[in-house]
Amino acid sequence: MTAGTNGTAPHPTAPHPMVWPTLRAHDAPALIRFLADAFGFEETLVVRGEGADADTVHHAQLDWPEGGGIMLGSVRGGDDDPWPLEPGSFGAYVVTARPDELFTRAVRAGARVLREPYDTDHGSRDFAVRDIEGNRWQFGTYRGEPRGAARPERAAAER
Repeated sequence: MTAGTNGTAPHPTAPHPMVWPTLRAHDAPALIRFLADAFGFEETLVVRGEGADADTVHHAQLDWPEGGGIMLGSVRGGDDDPWPLEPGSFGAYVVTARPDELFTRAVRAGARVLREPYDTDHGSRDFAVRDIEGNRWQFGTYRGEPRGAARPERAAAER
């Protein structure tokens, strides 16, 4: 097993993602390069147009080495766009085991800092940046609560 580009090893038994956050970009090839260089996303599939349309990305899948991934494509004009998302309006929280190292990498690659690394009141180490299209990315160590975990307000209500 090889390490991911952000220095983490992929989990050998992780299930395939079933939810795919999706975004559009004015310059999808540049955004793909940025997401790989700044954050360590890995290009799994990029479907481009041909000829004069070669800079158009019809579909791209970028995988996160620690699990999951995103899909993106070039913004399309007109009423024939089946997925009319505004570039720069996307936001995601991405789990990483090494937020401080990733923050340094992201800044070096040109990410715009929204919030430098900090410790949250729920035990996570996070930071927030914007990519070259203006999308907001927050990275941190918080992996979410286990499925079926009783939340304090639910547990109190059930008594």
